[in-house]
Amino acid sequence: MGLDAPQRTKRLTQGAAATQLAGADAPGCGPLRGARQQGTLSLRQQIYEQVRSAGRISRAVLAKELEVSPGSVTPLVSDLLAADLLRELEDETQHVGRGRPPVTLGVNPERGLVAGLKISDHEYSAILVDLAGQPVAQATLPRAADIRSIKSLLDELSVLYARLLDSAGPDAPPVLGVGLGLPGMVEHASGLLRWSPILDARNVDLARAVSDRLGLPVSVDNDANLLTMAELWFGKGRSLSDFAVVTIEYGVGLGLVVDHAPYRGAHGFGMELGHTKVQLDGALCRCGQRGCLEAYVADFALVREAPIALDGALPPRGEVLEALYNQAKDGNEAARAIFDRAGRYLALGLANVANLFDPRRIILSGSRMRYDYLYAEEMLAEVSGLTLNTPPPIEVNAWDDLVWARGAAALALSDLTPRLMG
Repeated sequence: MGLDAPQRTKRLTQGAAATQLAGADAPGCGPLRGARQQGTLSLRQQIYEQVRSAGRISRAVLAKELEVSPGSVTPLVSDLLAADLLRELEDETQHVGRGRPPVTLGVNPERGLVAGLKISDHEYSAILVDLAGQPVAQATLPRAADIRSIKSLLDELSVLYARLLDSAGPDAPPVLGVGLGLPGMVEHASGLLRWSPILDARNVDLARAVSDRLGLPVSVDNDANLLTMAELWFGKGRSLSDFAVVTIEYGVGLGLVVDHAPYRGAHGFGMELGHTKVQLDGALCRCGQRGCLEAYVADFALVREAPIALDGALPPRGEVLEALYNQAKDGNEAARAIFDRAGRYLALGLANVANLFDPRRIILSGSRMRYDYLYAEEMLAEVSGLTLNTPPPIEVNAWDDLVWARGAAALALSDLTPRLMG
């Protein structure tokens, strides 16, 4: 079961967490939307979200950015202060001379926490963040190789979550919600898991099962959408209305943001870029079909080819990709050829994203972006030759492995906010 496997837990100070995990220079967290992009949200929720995205803001600037009168903001701010959702902060940076410094508004981080949990092929990761988006604690747990059933999954999630709470300490604010992500086809709205390559069950009400086990509201989503949420809430996509995120891990994922919100498709599954076909009757994919992009670019595809370059001397499972990359860096032509081919297929996949969606930007995101052979300049240059129009800018954001859990925390914050508004 792997319940006694060694793991890492860590209590994070806000300063250390900001250095380790932050993905954007702007303060606050969440999409940086304008007043005309707030949709049908109540003014109360607009105020709360605007304060959260700003980090700290005065009442006057808040009213101006929301394009409403100061008189309409004042009573709702008082209501949010009374509910302990906002707090007043003295702004020493704007203070000149005597008297009390100006007062700004910020989200009250002590009101509660949310947990972000990420299930993957090799390791589970978890993070606690407060309502202002600041990390509080983190934990990881190696995944047992034989974990395939929902019951086994719930057992390991319980251990991970318990130790995450232990790392936060007894004085931590209460946890108000949980976000959970995993590879596969997930209906976010219903919480239904249709299929995952790492589990043997199909059509499972995963959100309810985890909620019953942990005793908290749970939101679930595809792991590519988690990374998109991380970019939208904490990273390079905060100020962009429309962008695409392509991620490479054990699979290849695509997340799309339209009008500052994740697009999940008609059935909530999002977009399975990894299972678009790039070669008829091509390499076998772990989904059971042939010719998928994932079968040429993802971790398992590179590891499958690794024995050719490593002369059959394979290190432990979790170290194969690193060994292959080091060999490529050291001049091993076979290792370099494996990454070169993956890079060309990645360029083809990015060109398809550009042709289909015409996003303002494509962000290559995730921990695997440290393998720079996948997005070498000559590889990305091939994208323009595969598109009809000028492709969008392509940026790289090389996060650490905890980014997936942080995206799950953003999912939890997003779904929790309407409930906090009452």
